[in-house]
Amino acid sequence: MLDRNVSRRDFLAWTARSACFVCGMGFMHTSSAAAQPLTARAEESHFMREARFYTKLAHGDIECQICPRRCQVSPGDRGFCGNKENRGGVYYTLSYNRVAAAHVDPIEKKPLYHYLPGTRAFSIAAAGCNIRCKFCQNWTIAQQVPEDVEHQPLTVPEAVSRCRHEQCPTVAFTYSEPTAFYSYMYDVAREARAAKVGSVMISNGFIEAEPLTALCRQLTAVKVDLKAFSQQFYSTYCSADLDPVLATLKRLKAIGIWFEIVNLVIPTLNDDPRQIRSMCEWIKANLGPAVPIHFTRFHPMHLIRNLPPTPVKTLELARTIALEAGLHYPYVGNVWGHEGSHTYCPSCKKTLIKRVGFIISENAIVKGACSFCGEPIPGVWRQAQLGLQEESCASGSRSIADVRFAKT
Repeated sequence: MLDRNVSRRDFLAWTARSACFVCGMGFMHTSSAAAQPLTARAEESHFMREARFYTKLAHGDIECQICPRRCQVSPGDRGFCGNKENRGGVYYTLSYNRVAAAHVDPIEKKPLYHYLPGTRAFSIAAAGCNIRCKFCQNWTIAQQVPEDVEHQPLTVPEAVSRCRHEQCPTVAFTYSEPTAFYSYMYDVAREARAAKVGSVMISNGFIEAEPLTALCRQLTAVKVDLKAFSQQFYSTYCSADLDPVLATLKRLKAIGIWFEIVNLVIPTLNDDPRQIRSMCEWIKANLGPAVPIHFTRFHPMHLIRNLPPTPVKTLELARTIALEAGLHYPYVGNVWGHEGSHTYCPSCKKTLIKRVGFIISENAIVKGACSFCGEPIPGVWRQAQLGLQEESCASGSRSIADVRFAKT
């Protein structure tokens, strides 16, 4: 999540340290641009690129084809996500190279439990989202337009270079909704792959088939938030639809990329055991038993502050239901040190990976298999599986103020 403990002084200090890296640009961006119209700021061209996946319509209108909203946007207007604008019949993203959050995180924080456990990810985000969750924990960047969010420039080569400098094997697109800054994500992921660095998208799954398929050629893993197994929930609390997310999950399965699912369990809203059972049965039937699902604890946030945190017993029941439905890797999330956060062999039932929060204390998976009985454990355990370089990658987490970047 976005580190809100970073002071403005630390943020500006971090920006100053980066000046030597980007001094050739002749300018820095460290504050909101809302004081002037975007078109009046010549330097904003650094953050603009023609968007991918849109078609031109009559009278200068365009139709965005990245997500199921299919926004039809007239000249001078923006789409639902607020970070793409129609200028004279050409659709531009306004969040290219425009990073609103940067952090070095444990990969377990995403959460991805079957992807390079114990390593770190250089995590970046730009402002914007294509849905509106009333419980969003990062709404101050996800539900804002780029001009209203503190940011700094980070070009595609810089993003990959900084990831490598931090000895992270992975770039993570996270915090807000990466689908909203698709063009930047795609180009960073492509550059990362060329540099033998992995990249993962932490997403709501509300994306169309063609851009998803193209993107997955560059990514190495995906985490999808399955908000609930109810269209009513999606309509009421997310201003979105369930079916496109289910379609995304099935496409990820068909594509063959590694993916995991998170279900944030919110008391009284999506914690009905019958609904959870239906969801688990759908996952088993359509995606198979090996897809990890994380039942994550809700905490009061954004527009939903009248509900208590999820009782741990509710999460334990959800995990039990998933096991009964035949899923091999259900997890309890956001509960520090819970036994449901460990990975168990579905064959011999031995504990394979022990986690304390985001820290790996034991790992008994050897060459992708249980070291006790030899049962194959699906996941991405070594970069070599992806054709990427092996690298020393310590576990840990640092805020944007602590990240050091060297010119390469």
